Parts: sequence; structure tokens; C-alpha cells
Amino acid sequence: MPFAFEIPPGELTVRASRASGAGGQHVNKTSSRVEVVWNVAESRALTPEDRSWLLRRLASRLSADGTLRVVASDTRSQLRNRDIAMERMAEVVRTALVRPKKRKPTKPSRAALRARVEAKKRRSLKKKLRRSDTDE
Repeated sequence: MPFAFEIPPGELTVRASRASGAGGQHVNKTSSRVEVVWNVAESRALTPEDRSWLLRRLASRLSADGTLRVVASDTRSQLRNRDIAMERMAEVVRTALVRPKKRKPTKPSRAALRARVEAKKRRSLKKKLRRSDTDE
């Protein structure tokens, strides 16, 4: 069952600014770069366990006050960049919320242990037969 989580739109801050790079006059005149900011540390949409999990998992991507920032300046359209930034934010949070399954320690079966010992004996015998029997 996939984990369903939605960031309330009221907790997201969306800012538009001028993109850098090639594009000539268009890039110099339009604010097509979009930045989406979400404060993980103060979000009311998270349970305390999820909040602490996200703060640990996203520690390298968070600012000092616990905000996650995603930027998109892929297209010339501010609207499309906004959609891309929202998708990226959702993907970052979705992958960070995944908790890996705990590994159940298991023992090798009796047959596997027996097979391993037999293989070692065969290998040992093979090497023993290669040796010359010169006892000095």
C-alpha cells in the first residue's frame, strides 16, 4: 500500500524570478524561474515521527531553519516551471518518506551448511592430489 501524503498548498511558498543562462532578451525580461519553499520543521501536515524522519533524511537539502527549497527553470514558461517545481517537491518528499523494510536475520539451512562443507572437502582433496608426496 503506497503512502499517501499531501502538502497543504498554504504551507508552500512559490516565488518567481529571472532565470539565468542563454535565452537573450526573453530571459532578461521575464520571471520564468520558479522556486517552491516548504518548511518541514513547522509543517502541521506531518506527524511528529514523519517530521523527525524527514528532517534526518533531508538534512543535506534543508536550510538551517528546516526549509526545503526546489527550483525549476527548465522551460520558458513560468506556469510549466511551476508545475515542474511542484512535481520535484512531491518526488523529493515522497522518496524521503519511504522507510526501508527491516531485515529479518536468517540462518542458512542445514542442507546449505552441509553442501558448503562438502564443497570445501572436495576443494581440499583436489588441492591435496596436486601436491607431490615428498616428505623431507
